[in-house]
Parts: sequence; structure tokens; C-alpha cells
Amino acid sequence: MKSPSATNLKRRFTSLHSWEIPKTTGALAPAHVWTNRDMDPTPVEDQTWNTWSILAYWATDTINLATWQTASAILSVGLSWREAIPIMVVGNFCVAVALVLNGAIGAKLHVPFSVIATSSFGYYLRYFCIVSRAILAMFWLGVQGANGAQCVTIMLRAWAPSYNDIPNHLPESSGITTQGMISYFLFWIIQLPLLLIHPTKLRPLFWVKLTAAPVAAIAIMGWSIKKAGGGGDIFALHATVSGPQYAWLWLSCMSSVTGTWSTLGVNIPDFTRYARSAKGQYVQLPAMPIIFTLCGVLGIVTTSASKVFSGDYLWNPLDILGLWLEYGPGGRCAAFFAALAWYVAQVGTNITANSISAANDLTVLFPRWINIRRGCMIAAVIGGWVLVPWKILSSAQTFLAFMGGYAVFLGPMAGIIAADYWIIKKKHIDIPSLYNPDGRYRYIGGCNWRAAVAFLVPVAPLLPGLGLSISGSSVVHINDGVTNLYTFNWLFGFVTSIFLYTALNFAIPAKETLLKDTIWDLDGAAILAHIPDDDVGAEKASGSVPSEKIRVVDDKS
Repeated sequence: MKSPSATNLKRRFTSLHSWEIPKTTGALAPAHVWTNRDMDPTPVEDQTWNTWSILAYWATDTINLATWQTASAILSVGLSWREAIPIMVVGNFCVAVALVLNGAIGAKLHVPFSVIATSSFGYYLRYFCIVSRAILAMFWLGVQGANGAQCVTIMLRAWAPSYNDIPNHLPESSGITTQGMISYFLFWIIQLPLLLIHPTKLRPLFWVKLTAAPVAAIAIMGWSIKKAGGGGDIFALHATVSGPQYAWLWLSCMSSVTGTWSTLGVNIPDFTRYARSAKGQYVQLPAMPIIFTLCGVLGIVTTSASKVFSGDYLWNPLDILGLWLEYGPGGRCAAFFAALAWYVAQVGTNITANSISAANDLTVLFPRWINIRRGCMIAAVIGGWVLVPWKILSSAQTFLAFMGGYAVFLGPMAGIIAADYWIIKKKHIDIPSLYNPDGRYRYIGGCNWRAAVAFLVPVAPLLPGLGLSISGSSVVHINDGVTNLYTFNWLFGFVTSIFLYTALNFAIPAKETLLKDTIWDLDGAAILAHIPDDDVGAEKASGSVPSEKIRVVDDKS
């Protein structure tokens, strides 16, 4: 990367136009609509993800502190490992279905979620989905960073035990100590350059995390079992609830698992757009539940063993690393490298699940000024400092409950996008119209009323349950039926929205949006990047592909 000259630096501080992102030459959008390279369809040279890349993506995304603790949290409500394991498998399989359905769109069309949403929601209504997803991504970017700061604290305590003696000069109302603020700043500033890695260059990070995090997790489990003289008592326990309460707790925990990945169920095209083949992303269906469950089982076994030697169930692996600090230089060395591995795990999850997602959304919201790299910087500042994540974790329980219950809205979004592409449009999309506010996906005033109805109908009965989770039973009074419905909010919203959106489109179709073939280009200009090998035969048969385009794709295969 070239260093900016003095002249360029001066222009940056004196001219707003110097910050404009160059408009892509030959873009699919009409002349009056600004687009940039990061929101346009991914060119061939950037389609670098193969099946192994996607497998590594999920391994890096799911192996983190939150996954480790999820299974342990299931045990805390009165269920046992016999329920926790199938809950993890079933819950993750449900959301993996949404991942595969919507991931296939990005893998074929090579456009991000925020562009794909135009087809189903309409050019302007899609902005509701984009803004919602961007805010959520930045929120979790900050919260994951605040949690990851604990890794920095462990590393610094291992390096210099006196770090634990730093006096606190911050008021209690700040929600963080001086030591905690130093650790958080170090986590954030070290993470910042890693957030700038373009999605096409992430594979080395995937493999580093895929090596470091599992080694650390297995080492912590192995030490805990040896220290306890066995796996503890969790595997001998049975569920302490029965009857209807057992069933609803099972569903509630499953909903918590699906809610963990409900955001990616919506915006997985942000990553599959870089796939070389439309078929490679199908590996998500078995891989995601398996990897999540394996990490969860490690957490269950370790938590069980920790009860024997500590007297309490230690749900957080960093608490166990805190014990290692008391075992002299050898223990501190082990704690340092294990905390470093968990640091890499947290940063990897922040990049893949939060930073890039927010950046893609900001790119579409402000294409003239923001690309993926700038979007990652903005998301890091807003999520890391403006939203004050340490304060949220320490005091804003109602806000956390609301953001945790946001799956209420994400389930219908994922269902509508999937139904639109697979059932209504039958995989045939007019790509140039996705960028055109006056194109075939304008519907009525830029809004598809069918999508609005299919979104609102499943969300409405879930809102009382969301209110209960935020304010508590002393403020919100609802019957058991409505409460129980909320326990599987994401699944209810996903399935119901698919049914409603399909029914409305069959009853009153938007005929101008229904095509017999995919439209890949604008005014006959070949967009080679957008034609997967497995679609060439269909395009040839329909006669919709210029001969030179067919020849190039055939040579590629």
C-alpha cells in the first residue's frame, strides 16, 4: 500500500470530496445511483473461498467463549447433558437450514445481503433490514470486545503479576475498573488492524484460529479432568424438571441456541459471495451443528470437573486460567498462551460475525463514502466506544435482553429472503435491478407490501414475550400461551414468514418480478464474474448469454 503524499493528506483535511469512494466503472447501477467495488457483484479474482474456506470460517466463528458457555448455561436451568447435546444439535441444524438457503444466494449471485434484500423487501424497505442488522452487528462487536478484554487481563497478569494490583481510579458508576479499561483498550487497539483484513484475505486468520483455539480448549479440559480425578458429576445428573415445564425449557434453550446465529442466517451472503462455486457452501449444513456441539461438549465436561476442585461450576474457561496463575512460572506461562488463543478466538469471531457484516451494511447505506475497510473502522469506533459496551454488560440488563431477543425480527427476515429466492423467484433474479430504485423491484414506492405483511404478522404475537423478557413479570402480564410462544421465537418467525410470503405471492403475484432466466448484465455488457459454471447450460438453452460470455465461462471450466 502506497504512503499518502503530503498533497493527498492536505486534500483529505480540506476537501470533503477527497473522501469519496471511486464509482465503479461499468457498474450495474444506473448513472444517478452511486455504487462502489465492495457493493457490486464480486469479481472473479475475488471469488477465492472454496469448501475448506467455508468449513474453516465456521470453525473459527463457533469456537469462542460464548459457544463454550452456551451448553453450560443449558444445564443451569435444570436440564442435563442428555438434553443439552440434542438441543445444540437440533437448534444449530435449524439455523443451518437458513444459512444454506440464504448462503446459496450469495454463492450464485455474488452480491451481499444488503443488495439481495432488494428482491424481496423492495429497494427502500430493505433499508429497515440493513439498518437493523448494522446496529446489531456493531452492538455485538463491542460486547464481544468487552468480554475478550478478560483475555488481555489474564495475559498481562501472567506476564507481570503486579498488573493485578493496579489501583482503580474510576467511579463505580462507570461500570469498569482502571485495570479493565486498560485491558479493553489494548484488546481494541490490537484488534483494529486485524479488522481491516479484506474478506478475500481472511483464510490465514482462519487457520491460525483453527489451530490455536481447539488446542487451548482441549488443554483446559484435560487439565480440569486430571485435577478433578475425573469428569465430575454432571454426566451422572438428570434433569430436575419434568412435564410441560421440561418441554418448554427444552424449546426455550433451543431458541437461545438458534438466536445465537440468527444474525448470520440473514446476512450469510456477505461471506458466501466470495465462494468459487455455488455448491461449496452446502457444507454449512452438517459442519456448523457438529462444530458447535463439539465445542459445547468441551464446555460441559470442563465445567463439571471444575466443581470438584473449586467448589463451584466455572462456566467461563478464563476463570480456570485465573487459577493457573497461582501455579508459579509454569502456570503463568500456560495461562498466557491459553489466554492468547482465546484472544485470537474472540477477534476471529468479531471479524467474521460482526465487523464485516456491519461494514457491508454501511457500504450500501453510504456507498459514496464507505467501503468495507472504512466500514470496519467506523463499526469498531461505534461498537467499541460510542455504545460503551462495558457499561452495557455491567448494568443495562434490559438492553441486553432486548438485543438478545432481536431474533424475533431476524427470523422473519431470513424466511422472507429464502422464500423469495427459492419459491417465488425460482432462483431467477434481475441483478441490475437490485441496484436500480426505479427497476422491477420497486414494487409500490420501493416497498413490497407482501414482505411487510409476512414480517409483521409473526412478529406481533412475539412482542409481548419480548416485553416480558425485558421488563419482567412485575411489569408485563401475559398468559402462559403467549409466553411459551416466545420460547421458540426465531423458529416461529422463520417458518411463519415463509408460509405467509409464499401464500401472498401466489394469491397476488408481482408479475413484473417473475423471470424465466437470471439477468446478469446491463445493456448487454458481459459481467463474467456473475455466471457460475452450473448455470451456463441453462443460459445457453435460453439464448440469454452472449456467445463471447459462454466461451469465456466454458474455457474457465
